[in-house]
Amino acid sequence: MQKIITGENSYKQIGEILKNEKVNKYMLVCRPSFFKMGLNEYFDSLDIPCVYFTDFTVNPKYEEICLGVELFKKENCDAIVAVGGGSAIDVAKCIKAFVNLPQGELYFKQKLNDNEIPLISVPTTAGTGSESTRFAVFYYNGEKESLSEKYWLPEYAFLDHTLLYSLPQYQKKCTLLDALCQAIESWWSVNSNEESREYAKIAVEKIMQNYKGYIFENDPQATKEIMLGSNYAGRAINITATTSAHAMSYKMTTLYDIPHGHAVGIGLANIWDYMIKNPQNCTDSRGEEYLVKTFDDIAAAMGCADAIEAVKRYKEMLKELDIVGPKATSEELDILASSVNAGRLKNNPVALSKDVLYDLYQNITQR
Repeated sequence: MQKIITGENSYKQIGEILKNEKVNKYMLVCRPSFFKMGLNEYFDSLDIPCVYFTDFTVNPKYEEICLGVELFKKENCDAIVAVGGGSAIDVAKCIKAFVNLPQGELYFKQKLNDNEIPLISVPTTAGTGSESTRFAVFYYNGEKESLSEKYWLPEYAFLDHTLLYSLPQYQKKCTLLDALCQAIESWWSVNSNEESREYAKIAVEKIMQNYKGYIFENDPQATKEIMLGSNYAGRAINITATTSAHAMSYKMTTLYDIPHGHAVGIGLANIWDYMIKNPQNCTDSRGEEYLVKTFDDIAAAMGCADAIEAVKRYKEMLKELDIVGPKATSEELDILASSVNAGRLKNNPVALSKDVLYDLYQNITQR
């Protein structure tokens, strides 16, 4: 069972946890912004030796993760602390999973087994929810790889909303959209249950009620609520996984070099609009009537009268945040439509053919 600790400077309990776990040396996975924020001062003050691993990009590559695995082994580390956004936490999960596997064959193609390496997460963005999920994403040969293991859930997640204050505004927008899309997709996923829907509802309400104060005013209470909303969104997709908006986002991320949250955010509006107009193509075993009610429930959580108004409200939100789609050539549209992971689409409550995907991408990439 994961322990979630909230509050300002809550991460400063990590030293005591490492002592209780009898850790001799730990790896701290982070991006360069970690040092700009001055967070290293606390970790450098601990009695337990620390090895920093920072050699990975925002959309982590498999080869970069391998460097982390090699460093972990070379330095004889026995615990991992991840401080950062989804990329740092996902890299940490992969290092934990790969470190005891034999070299030679691709790590992610081998059977992954649990191990006793403690994993602690401190998110510094509000968006991915990775601190509370069993998933990790990275790229190999330009293609997205997504792995899921139940033991990848970090033992501890420290939610300190004050770590969000210094985020650039564009990064705030992208990560916030990722969290909102996670919550909405989880809610309508064919895998949803009562628990996941409750998490998703809390996430949608918190995000919609507080995003303006968070993005435009850096309001402390709004920031706190957004961080909690992001975590609830993560807990929701930990049960259901994501659906079409995420499945359609990954190739846009690599093809146009845009952040994941940006790609997901621009896709959701058109996908949502298509689904509420085509409920007869429902794939959820609970039926079309259930799906229509789900769309209305999501709308209510957004403060809207119905699903049509909710889609309109979401599109207005994208304009407000100045998040727009890239321009795509016909060749690129073919690439995008062919790239979508069929397995991820199985979670979607409405069937999407390749022709529909092409049309959706065409709408997404229109200015």
